[in-house]
Amino acid sequence: MRKAALDAALPVAVALLLLLAWEMLVRTLRIPEVLLPSPSRVLQVYGSVDRAQLLANAVPTSLQTVAGFAAAALLGGAIAVAISYSQAVKEAIHPYLVAFQVIPKIALAPIFVLWFGIGFASRFAFATFMCVFPIAIALAVGLRDTHPDVVRMCRSVGASKAQILWHVRIPFAMPYLFAGLKIAATMSVIGVVIGEFITADRGLGYLILHAASRSNTPLVMAAIGLLCAIGLALFGAVALAERLLLERFQGNR
Repeated sequence: MRKAALDAALPVAVALLLLLAWEMLVRTLRIPEVLLPSPSRVLQVYGSVDRAQLLANAVPTSLQTVAGFAAAALLGGAIAVAISYSQAVKEAIHPYLVAFQVIPKIALAPIFVLWFGIGFASRFAFATFMCVFPIAIALAVGLRDTHPDVVRMCRSVGASKAQILWHVRIPFAMPYLFAGLKIAATMSVIGVVIGEFITADRGLGYLILHAASRSNTPLVMAAIGLLCAIGLALFGAVALAERLLLERFQGNR
């Protein structure tokens, strides 16, 4: 318990020190607000009339982020199972997984707008596209690296491929899967915001561009803070699910 409290306190302490240094730097050097507002000024935005605007734009961004992440988890899981159980499927699509992974994602965002339009669909599709590859690759590695002796033992007692997948391979691959999900949780936010930058009439990405065009830097920083909160909340949900599931699997052994 003491170690857990210390692990939680250290990042908070570092964050407070950085915020304090930021505040002192802005005040000491008298940096103009349009260039870099102080943390206290950014906090004022959350209590001002702009709060309603921030929350209203945070809702569509959050929904698109969660939807894209969930779709990517399902699609990535299906791809991982397919390439793990079929050598032909692996040879057919694995090179494309690698190729799409090295392409700068932002370069493909306008194409998604052309394909899916300027509404929810393009941002949802792009967020899914951003997330699916780390999930698929991580889970595929976990399924492939299941201990072969355990798999052979299950086959020797007549277990089917589906039973081995569900009762052996997937539990073994859980740490790999959640590693991919944690990466995808952050990338989902990035995908949605990129889509909102290109075409949107609401959302935190749209609000950032709109506020920047009016040189309202405190509002820009406040919107960025909300984006961080959304990403951290999704990451924390994945980490909590990982902890609960792994404890359950360990308890069943």
